[in-house]
Amino acid sequence: MTALPSESRLSLAQPRVPVWVVNLGLTALLAVLWPIDRLMAEYMDPYFLRILVLIGINVMLAVSLNLINGITGQFSLGHAGFMAIGAYTTGTIMHYWRPEGPMIPVAIVALLILGGVFASAAGLVIGIPTLRLRGDYLAIATLGFGEIIYTLIINTEYIGPLRVGGASGLHGIPIVANFFWTYAGVVVCVVCVWRIAYSAKGMAFRAVREDEVAAAAMGIDTTYYKVSAFVIGAFFSGVAGGLFAMYQGNLDPAGFRFMRSFEIVVMVVLGGQGSITGSILAAAILTYLPEQLRFLSGVWRMIFYSILLIGMMLLRPGGLLGSRELWWTRRRIEPPRHPVAS
Repeated sequence: MTALPSESRLSLAQPRVPVWVVNLGLTALLAVLWPIDRLMAEYMDPYFLRILVLIGINVMLAVSLNLINGITGQFSLGHAGFMAIGAYTTGTIMHYWRPEGPMIPVAIVALLILGGVFASAAGLVIGIPTLRLRGDYLAIATLGFGEIIYTLIINTEYIGPLRVGGASGLHGIPIVANFFWTYAGVVVCVVCVWRIAYSAKGMAFRAVREDEVAAAAMGIDTTYYKVSAFVIGAFFSGVAGGLFAMYQGNLDPAGFRFMRSFEIVVMVVLGGQGSITGSILAAAILTYLPEQLRFLSGVWRMIFYSILLIGMMLLRPGGLLGSRELWWTRRRIEPPRHPVAS
């Protein structure tokens, strides 16, 4: 059997971090998020707090798309469609429900899960018919899905008694999400995708990416893993959309067009396809950088921003981290240098 290329061997290596360390860190991080949120709300400039929240939302979008594009090797351009489904599901119901007091946390969690479920259902719908498509053809199909979602949104004023808003958008959504809820979602998203990526199932996802025919010949159910990648990625994209709706307070359909999907793809490619921490780093850079270029006029800002992106991709064509993670050393899986004597 032909040995996997060196990059693939590296991708199969696992970070040497005990499970209990991950669980302890997760619990501690969630425990300190609330007091951090209170302190930041009181002392931090609202503008910078808003940037941090938007970074968190983009991190969820980039990490979830990385599971589809980077780890499983399916080229999707419809992530903004999943985000829109989660955003409008959460925003529409929250617009009419308007919970108060102790019901607010219950409503936030319930609606985020509901938005994620609706988005993952859409991921299932798009994942099954496109099983035979690869590369550019899959990208075109998912791009079409995103445009279908956008067209449905701008042409739908009401769904039963619920107002969606149509082309004018949805306004008056209660603003109940904040730094705490956003980064609680980030922690859950990153840990879930991390645990999937660096498990036996994660190796199966990567096998599908490297050679789908060989993976099927080895007994891997490629259909299951390709659809699973779409469903899981769509779920967290829908959750990110729900957080965006409850933080913004209004939704504009134009914010969910192709360019939004393209921005998320750029985050994944810039960070390194298959690198979770790379996606986090790239999402933070590409959210913060445009804000720091606002001193330039609109045209010059986009020109300078594009030049920076081109420069980064020329210097790091495999992304900032490639397929590696940010700080963990990996065990390399190398073939024997010399054949073993029989």
